[in-house]
Amino acid sequence: MPVESGNSAAARQAKQKRKSHSLSIRRTNSTEQERPGGVRDMLEGQDNKLPLSLKSNLLELFGQIEREFENLYIENLELRREIESLNERLAGEGQAIDGGDLSKGALKTKASHSTSQLSQKLKTTYKASTSKIVSSFKATSSRAVCQLVKEYVGHRDGIWDLSVTRTQPLVLGTASADHCAMLWSIETGKCVLKYAGHAGSVNSIKFHPTEQMALTASGDQTAHIWRYMVQLPLPQPQADVSVSAITAFLCFYIRLTQISPYSNSSFFFPYFFFFIPINGIFWTVSQQVQGEDDVDFSDKDEADGDVDGMNECPTVRVATTTLKSHQGVVIAADWLVGGRQVVTASWDRAANLYDVETSELVHTLTGHDQELTHCCTHPTQRLVVTSSRDTTFRLWDFRDPSIHSVNVFQGHTDTVTSAVFTAGDNVVSGSDDRTVKVWDLKNMRSPIATIRTDSAVNRISVSSTQRIIALPHDNRQVRLFDMTGVRLARLPRSNRQGHRRMVCCSAWNEENQACNLFTCGFDRQAIGWNINIPALLQEK
Repeated sequence: MPVESGNSAAARQAKQKRKSHSLSIRRTNSTEQERPGGVRDMLEGQDNKLPLSLKSNLLELFGQIEREFENLYIENLELRREIESLNERLAGEGQAIDGGDLSKGALKTKASHSTSQLSQKLKTTYKASTSKIVSSFKATSSRAVCQLVKEYVGHRDGIWDLSVTRTQPLVLGTASADHCAMLWSIETGKCVLKYAGHAGSVNSIKFHPTEQMALTASGDQTAHIWRYMVQLPLPQPQADVSVSAITAFLCFYIRLTQISPYSNSSFFFPYFFFFIPINGIFWTVSQQVQGEDDVDFSDKDEADGDVDGMNECPTVRVATTTLKSHQGVVIAADWLVGGRQVVTASWDRAANLYDVETSELVHTLTGHDQELTHCCTHPTQRLVVTSSRDTTFRLWDFRDPSIHSVNVFQGHTDTVTSAVFTAGDNVVSGSDDRTVKVWDLKNMRSPIATIRTDSAVNRISVSSTQRIIALPHDNRQVRLFDMTGVRLARLPRSNRQGHRRMVCCSAWNEENQACNLFTCGFDRQAIGWNINIPALLQEK
């Protein structure tokens, strides 16, 4: 009985293996159209509470993952065949490697070294790809309804506070630890005015309800009222660039394969290629997808150099009115309804009420046991709320000129970083104890809702129409909740998008549909976001 040689037996096994692989591929292709329908029937048949839009997104993502793995499987089979044929040709021709003979020992050593290197690269790449696939499931909804629109960069230190003017033209104001306050064009992201009248960190900025006046609080123990007049720059004329999500960006995920003749492993590099039509010509811009081991740019000093247009930005250095009755840092200030009085909060444990026209001190609000952290006024009534490091916040009522009542809210276990009014009869408080509480002004004994988070909460804001709470966190995240404590979304954040350090403040601007939420932090930048509120509430 004839005995097969080792080479012929190995060749027959490889041939049978390739045949079985081809058969499995044909079976996969034949059932490709059947599986999505089966999965769809299974999901629709189950009794679950997933919205229809979320179901369709999941089905689409699962289909993309299946097609991607199938394509990867087919490519790996082709690569193995090429490697086998190349090894056979090299062995048959007896070519030398690096000047030496193609001995089995040299080939084995070379292959072992190449295999270990490529295997390590492959593990790292698959780890990053898998992480991105998992994170895409978590952030799909947030990306659809929360998009970064504009970055406002120019401060040379962290930004403590920001707000939007209440009168036309609408501009964004920022208060920074670099002793300056800046006004920005919301559309272009350029600085249109700079206030440099303070001798210390500018801790807050608020705008007059009807006039072009700003109120800033500072670490120099004063609050300044100053007038501004801005001329917004015209938007830059754009080329014929289409930014439609369907037609503008055709995104192709390609794989550059490095083939080693001594290994049956492959290593691929993911790239994104954007095809952008400009003046009738398609231009390509490529960007490599970052993995988990990317460099974090949190320590990068983006604003050290001069920002374009900053030298041309007009500067105001003299205040119209200076309020200086505090004996410590003035941490916050706000206008009372009507704009005739302002309230300031200080680290001297007191809040002061001033008359704007005469700059005289009207009342000193005492009672807190530790430094104040924030103050806020009601949009339509003469009410003031002050928060403190003593774990409480206090409600001051000035509606009756003869009676100034005060109510103390206790419910937090750490510093109350901010407390703000809503359009109704509610107050929302945030704290370093990682909770946010919603209170009813008519019942102060206990909160009507409690939001528990994983990080300290800084200066919060509540949208006036939809009453959505924006929570800026110490851990660089920004989350959105409704008044009942239901989480709606988390703003997208990565090494190249979002805040890279502590987020200090948030502010809504519902008059601008394109950019209706702003955040700032100690990464020296403010960010404008587009929040699709109808879609956000629909997914709720």
